Amino acid sequence: MSELDALPERYRLILCDLWGCVHDGYRLLPGAENRLRRWANEGRTVLFVTNAPRSSATIEEQLDRLGLASSLYAGVVSAGEVGITALSGRTVGFCGTEPDRADLGSRGLCFIDRGFDELACAGLAPGETVADYDERLAEWRSDEVLLHCLNPDRVVVHGAERMVCAGALADAYEEMGGRVCWYGKPHEATYEHALWMAGSPPKNEVLAVGDGLSTDMLGAGRFGIDAVFVSGGVHAGEPFPHDWAKRHGLAEWRPILAVERL
Repeated sequence: MSELDALPERYRLILCDLWGCVHDGYRLLPGAENRLRRWANEGRTVLFVTNAPRSSATIEEQLDRLGLASSLYAGVVSAGEVGITALSGRTVGFCGTEPDRADLGSRGLCFIDRGFDELACAGLAPGETVADYDERLAEWRSDEVLLHCLNPDRVVVHGAERMVCAGALADAYEEMGGRVCWYGKPHEATYEHALWMAGSPPKNEVLAVGDGLSTDMLGAGRFGIDAVFVSGGVHAGEPFPHDWAKRHGLAEWRPILAVERL
């Protein structure tokens, strides 16, 4: 038995994180598909809200490859998709992997390698660290480049490997005085878009589910919706911090549940 089996009926819309909750980049996590099926059978709508820097269509294709039935969710809201909308029609630099560049380019984004004053940052190559970008960060700062962060996650667990994400690079850029435009969780526009996709239900009928304190939990708390903290994801079993809400100016807010996994 899981405490998730007794979710109040009023939660009709579930905004569920993907990485660390539903899959680990390679496979579906134990119990995730059954939980999604149970929510569907209970008449709840599930929207996946992810900080992945890819288009929603590409993420849906990944879920299909992992074997997740499309009938178990209503759609995907990704940081990459929000960024695609914002940067459409503009010529920008790019930072990230070749697959990310190809995906975003296929959706109409136009990239140049030099002479840009805006940059789409989708992430780092596997094995790279923020320190590897020190010279490039200094160059972008000198040129007053506006960095668009298409994945605000700082780290993700890929299988058993922890990988640095674009959010860590954007943090370093802000610390040196660079300008950053953020997309994805915990930023309000992502939640507004998700509720719009679901027909604009009242917030007391919405439940966020995620494993990130600085993304999923902070986003839910700031947006004023309830949440479930999945402790077995990126925070590797750590309990929800007792002083977390106070540190973030969220009064007495805390998740309604903390579970190890779905």
